[in-house]
Amino acid sequence: MADNGNGNNNGGNNNNNGNGNANTNTPTSSTTTRLIIPASAPAGEIVFTKPLPTVTSYYKVAQGNLITFGWNMSYILATPTHLTVSAACSGGNTYPVGPTDGIIAGTATQVVWDPYSYQMNNPNTPLPQAVCNLMICDERGFGAVRRAGYLAPNNALQFALYTPQAYTPLASGWKCTICNGAMSTATHPAAISLLVTILICLLSGFHLLRTTNNR
Repeated sequence: MADNGNGNNNGGNNNNNGNGNANTNTPTSSTTTRLIIPASAPAGEIVFTKPLPTVTSYYKVAQGNLITFGWNMSYILATPTHLTVSAACSGGNTYPVGPTDGIIAGTATQVVWDPYSYQMNNPNTPLPQAVCNLMICDERGFGAVRRAGYLAPNNALQFALYTPQAYTPLASGWKCTICNGAMSTATHPAAISLLVTILICLLSGFHLLRTTNNR
């Protein structure tokens, strides 16, 4: 009976040791993904598709007048976490472009901007009537250096903003600011009467001379 007990105990010890060893020696698996970009790969770039960068587009800052900027991205191996879109205008000020303060998805290929809404919501920093450059960069910022596979900052697209003047009726004192004094004088009733009188005198004199010569 004692021998059987020892045998059972030893068996129990063996089982415990076996279980302990099995639990201790079980390997844990983990995978780490690392992006490897060849040094010879070109830097990522943006090519604007709307509007075309070959000409300067003029946009009116008015209610309901939305502006769409579109582009394609090439040679991107490291997908940006987000893009920052802004307008750098003459005068030194920079303005966020888009409905989310200029921060959009890293895979976005366009942004729709409502400059009128921005104007209304930011009276202390109004948009200028000036030429601007559209600036796009990834999360590294616009000062990031060119790097293989990563998006290079771009400010190649140029556009202009202008604000139309408010309508002023004639009864409220509207005056033509581009009309010169000579044009105003020429359209005056007295000036027209004088011109007609001179024309009649010239025609009468010409007729009198012609009649005298025919005699």
